[in-house]
Amino acid sequence: MPTSNEVIISPSIIASDLSTIGIDAETYNSDIIDMLHMDIMDGNFVPNLTFGPGFIENLKKHTKIPIDIHLMIEKPENSLARYIELNPEYITLHYESTKYHARYLNLIRESKIKSGLALNPSTPIEAIFDLIEYSDMILIMSVDPGFYGQPFMKQSISKIGRLKEHLLLNGFDKVKIQVDGGINEINIKDVVSAGVDIVVAGNSIFKEGDINQNTLKLKKIAAS
Repeated sequence: MPTSNEVIISPSIIASDLSTIGIDAETYNSDIIDMLHMDIMDGNFVPNLTFGPGFIENLKKHTKIPIDIHLMIEKPENSLARYIELNPEYITLHYESTKYHARYLNLIRESKIKSGLALNPSTPIEAIFDLIEYSDMILIMSVDPGFYGQPFMKQSISKIGRLKEHLLLNGFDKVKIQVDGGINEINIKDVVSAGVDIVVAGNSIFKEGDINQNTLKLKKIAAS
């Protein structure tokens, strides 16, 4: 993983060719690609369906790159234990998906996995302030979850800034900020300048060209 002052890039494999992802993942350079972002969709919390723990378990046989699991599912408690078994780097729950945030974020931490809390664009950032102490990462969605390929919502920049300010003023400087949705070469520098530590990127990495080089290019822009 990068040093603490470097931006982490987590390519979202939902944007890849899932029919060949196992073979493709063997070509991913772990010195460039920091994590692999897994969007788990259940057709209830969001309209679309993606994949589940069995898919991730098989993918892990093809790469040593850490896994970043984003649960876009209703009642995550029903399957959380199975995702914990996969021992990813992060497991992220949605604020809007459960009433028992602290309980399940603590369960993730107790399993020696970093806990993440995500919120939709329509959820005010202030809604999760009381839950930050249970979180290792806050994921700000910069598009509506569950619809791949949407444009970046510019109002996310101010949301990131307000969260960053709150973290610094209240002693939560070790909590990471992740952003997911519509990130590309044009806006990555803006989100990083606002305070983002971890960038999820899909189309901008997988659309065309070499995955490793596309990721490296985003990193260089973010650091410039």
